[in-house]
Amino acid sequence: MLDTNVLLHNPSSLFKFAEHEVVVPLTVIEELDRFKKNNDETGRNARQAIRSLDELRGRGRLLEGVEWNDQGGSVRIHPCDRSRPSSLDLDVADNRILGVVSEYHATGRTTTFISKDINARVKCDALGIPAEDFGADRVDADWLYTGWTELVVPGAVIDELYEERQVHVSRLEMYVKDVDPTGSLVKPELLPNQFLVLVDEGDASHTGLARILSDTGHVIPVTGPRKPVQGIMARNLQQKMALDLLLDDDVRLVSMIGPAGCGKTLLALASGMQKLLKEERYDKLLTARPIMPLGRDIGYLPGDKDEKLAMWMQPIFDNLAYLLSTRGSDFNEADSHSAEQRLDQLIATGRVILEPITYIRGRSIPHQFMLVDEAQNLSPHEVRTIVSRVGDGTKIILCGDIGQIDSPYLDSSSNGLSHVIERMKRHPIAGHVTLERTERSELASIAAELL
Repeated sequence: MLDTNVLLHNPSSLFKFAEHEVVVPLTVIEELDRFKKNNDETGRNARQAIRSLDELRGRGRLLEGVEWNDQGGSVRIHPCDRSRPSSLDLDVADNRILGVVSEYHATGRTTTFISKDINARVKCDALGIPAEDFGADRVDADWLYTGWTELVVPGAVIDELYEERQVHVSRLEMYVKDVDPTGSLVKPELLPNQFLVLVDEGDASHTGLARILSDTGHVIPVTGPRKPVQGIMARNLQQKMALDLLLDDDVRLVSMIGPAGCGKTLLALASGMQKLLKEERYDKLLTARPIMPLGRDIGYLPGDKDEKLAMWMQPIFDNLAYLLSTRGSDFNEADSHSAEQRLDQLIATGRVILEPITYIRGRSIPHQFMLVDEAQNLSPHEVRTIVSRVGDGTKIILCGDIGQIDSPYLDSSSNGLSHVIERMKRHPIAGHVTLERTERSELASIAAELL
């Protein structure tokens, strides 16, 4: 039994239960009709779900159930029952949906209510009806891929790594000890572009840092850039990993997650400015972020597009201004030019572009260094749309904090950033790093840990 919010979240959920009968209460169709006119993702999903039901209607009567595969999977629409359960106000649409669920359950048939509404699942539990969240596109945030692992190895392996500048990955697989969410040991798996923190089994102070090459299957040492990147140096081990991926042109997609102040955005922008201004590897630096307010929205903003966008993009402006300042960069310009003037010049010439995610559909983005900030507020569909815009020669960076999600319809397991990390971790052109330490200030570090 599917709730409305499941179809609004993923319209293809009708076909995610291959061997089961999927029942859609008539009230769900009525609620989809209310959402179909919206010009956002919920409206798009509502329209797609309705079209899917209409296609099934062409195969048979939905009232009786229409099979859509050879495994017995079917979809059926059921009129709502206002007689059950009597304890609920059936003038409320959600309760009429529960009435259908209750009717099925009362007949003795195995019934499970699928809903993303916590209150609806709580009501089902109170009525003695099994209820679950829709988990087809969810990832386990507690076991999300970190991009690096620590291995305890003989000291000779570390010495060989730095002397020979490489070690074949097969030499290290025996030292990997992976566990699944149940705590059981599983077959070790080392992934492309994964970082390895090597610790000498006889001397904990003897360590090494390496990355698995995706094309040769070798592990190479990671030393980090010898010179500051736009005035920025890595302050911890994870930042060194991040810079290694950001500066590698062969890694086309880089994802970074971590608490506020860990340096995700600054490192990405510093790498982008390095590639744009000094190495001239890319034509433009494109920075985008979703328009998602923290707390109550203040309403419409005055001015043209750039003026409206200025408030949303201010964190990006601040970081870029710092990187172009005398303190933050060795970028040679006349002393009379302030950091703001340098940034305005780069924006005016089109070398640096700041824009919202809203206008990205339909575009093709070639030869650009693209940063999508606050990507934890994007749905899997939105992330898929953004990444599919990437053209030839473009590098895309997705960063955010899955612990600070402002969208009411997403959580740490269902957001697009977690989705892309888990789905892309085995691809040779993708890399990921989870940053753990806050480097903004002592106060920020304490707040991130305790508050």
